[in-house]
This record gives sequence, structure tokens and C-alpha cells, in this order.
Amino acid sequence: RSVGEYLKKIVEILPNQPGVYQYLDEEGTVIYVGKAKNLKKRVSSYFTSKRYESKKLMVLVRKIRDIKHIVVPTESDALLLENNLIKKLQPRYNINLKDDKTYPWIAIKNEPFPRVFSTRRYIKDGTRYFGPYTSVTLLRTLLDLIKQIYPLRTCNLNLDESSISKGKYKACLEYHIGNCKAPCLNYYLLDEYNNSIREIVEILRGNLGDLLSMLKEKMEVAAVEYRFEEAHAIKQKIELMETYQSKSVIVSTSITNLDVFSVVMDS
Repeated sequence: RSVGEYLKKIVEILPNQPGVYQYLDEEGTVIYVGKAKNLKKRVSSYFTSKRYESKKLMVLVRKIRDIKHIVVPTESDALLLENNLIKKLQPRYNINLKDDKTYPWIAIKNEPFPRVFSTRRYIKDGTRYFGPYTSVTLLRTLLDLIKQIYPLRTCNLNLDESSISKGKYKACLEYHIGNCKAPCLNYYLLDEYNNSIREIVEILRGNLGDLLSMLKEKMEVAAVEYRFEEAHAIKQKIELMETYQSKSVIVSTSITNLDVFSVVMDS
């Protein structure tokens, strides 16, 4: 069989599902990694197109001798897997994602009166991480909503019990403008604060029922009062929330070293 016939057979059996594809050269080296919303459609486009965007792409297609693919549940997972594989394999024909780019997380800091913030660094210090997020817009929307609902602290003060009881701190601007309830002055009790953190964890895990109900109510009130721009902005937030997925099968902060067993049953 010719190389063309072999590759054509592979493309024919590719699924119409999201995933990541890898192109290999004659030595079996991965020379390109890509992601797709529809694997079959995306990969076949390389071999049916008569005009390529660049000479580099034309040379790449000529060098392909084999194709591997991995199916994932969502397009977001495909983005994450593509990122990981490009970093690991450093394929010759990939120019994007070769650096140390990572997708951001939402972190709940391991400390008294925990801060909630976005980060691209994962540090094993007991901090809880949610994500990673392939959509920075979604991440910012989540953080904005959390900030609107929960007046959490943003400072990096050491708020242990002894520091607060000694009266070491004074109210800052964030307290005066209503963004923080001043746990540093014992105005925001630890139990109450931790209840807010538990509710935030539920939101970040994807349990958004109460939040969505509140947003829909606000949108309807804004529409009735002819505040259409505000209603439209809330609608966009709702749409982002409804497509939000809290967990990825590609990246996990809880999985470290594992023994994995697979059992196949016949009849």
C-alpha cells in the first residue's frame, strides 16, 4: 500500500468527536500535535485542501507517515491535552504552546480567612485549586461573581487569632468601600467566613443552581426596569455559567502516583 492509501484509511475511521491528533514522520517521531472539535473533519482537511496557508504546512503534510489520535469528552479537554502534549513532545512543526504557557486556575489559599484568586502556578501547600480554565473570560466572570456576592479579603496579612486579638491592624480602603468586611478587625467572624468559602467551593465544583436562579431574577428585574444593557450583561454571565464545567479529565490536582488496573470481560 502507498502512504496516501494508508493515511486515507486512518482518516476514514477517525471519530466525529473532540480530541487531539498527532502526526508522525517516517522515523515514528511526533512532528505535530493539534486539537479538534471534530477529529475526522479537522484531520481530513489537511489531505483534501489543494491550497495551504503556508509552505511550512505543505512540507508538514508531505512528511506525515502515520496519525495517532486521542478522544476526549469536550473541546476544552482537547485544548488542555494539546497543551500538555506539546510541552512534553516539543514537536518540530508546532510554534504555539512550546513555551511554558499554562492555563490559569482559581485558588483558595490554605490560610486563616482564605483568599480566592487566579493563578498559573500550582504549589503543593494545601491550597485548593479549581480548573484549569481554557476560557479566561469564564474565569474572570466566576471571580467577579464571587467578589460581588462574598466580600472576601484580598490582602496578604497574617490573620491568625493572636494577630487579630492584639489589634495590630486598621481598616483599609477595601473595607470603607464595601469590598471587605474586615476580618482583620474581627468584624467578619471565622465561622461565617468559612461558610462563605464552602459555598464558593460548591460554585467552583459546578453546583450553580442557586447562583443561576439569583442571576436570572436580577436579569428579569433589570429588563422590567428597562435597564437592557445590564440585563444583556447578566444574560451573558448566565450563558457562561450554563456551559461551565468544573472538572477536567486531563489535568488533576488530586492525582499523584497511581497503580491502574484494567479488566476486560469476554462474554
